[in-house]
Amino acid sequence: MAETLSYVYAILRAGVDISGHVAGIAGSEVRLVTSGGLAALVSTVDAAEFGEQGLRKNLEDMRWLETTVRAHSRVVEAAITAAPVAPLALATVYYNDDRVRAALAERGPAFAEVLELISGHAEWGVKAFADVSRKEQREPTASGPGEAQDRPGQAYLGKLRERRKGQAEAERDAWQQAEEIHAALSDLSHANRVHPPQNRELAGYQGLMVLNDAYLVDEARTEEFIAAVESIAAESALRIELTGPWAPYSFAMVEGADRR
Repeated sequence: MAETLSYVYAILRAGVDISGHVAGIAGSEVRLVTSGGLAALVSTVDAAEFGEQGLRKNLEDMRWLETTVRAHSRVVEAAITAAPVAPLALATVYYNDDRVRAALAERGPAFAEVLELISGHAEWGVKAFADVSRKEQREPTASGPGEAQDRPGQAYLGKLRERRKGQAEAERDAWQQAEEIHAALSDLSHANRVHPPQNRELAGYQGLMVLNDAYLVDEARTEEFIAAVESIAAESALRIELTGPWAPYSFAMVEGADRR
């Protein structure tokens, strides 16, 4: 087994060189590997750490993962200030630079298509949260005369069903509002990606997440998009959260880099 691997951060068009301006993982030197009109941002990493067995263990180590994500993002963010880049997934590695060149040649059309899509655009994230735990719930219907006294168990169950029905209706209404928000923002964006709600415990948010989407926005329409989100937030009963601009990971991620 080789002692080192070639770690690929992102793909960009050849002719843009940021390799000497940012350090890679563990302070490694970032270099360009080119093929035709495309280039990959690459650095050398330890095979014991980034090979299949090493990754199986390291991806469970939160400290290692956080450090690696930051280094990966640092390279991508530095590159995106100079040119459109297609970020690759974390821990995309090849056996050597020749394998990277082969991948650029084999998958050139797909990489070029992604770069064309994201040129002149940035990613914005929009989340929406609903509080359906209390005030949105329907008030329980009052029991009939003598019902609570004659059948207290049945009366209690009836009230419980009313509460659950009220919460279910509030949740359906929140999801409907989220669909309307998504439709409005999609009209202002070049492309969009619908992501599943984040894990509440891991993300640390309150309420029900009903929107967790990414929008690829033309740089010329940035102010219009932000204004639309702010207007929606002012009028909606949902809590709206806007983040960005980001490197277009949701739209530029190219999957399937194999370890060859």
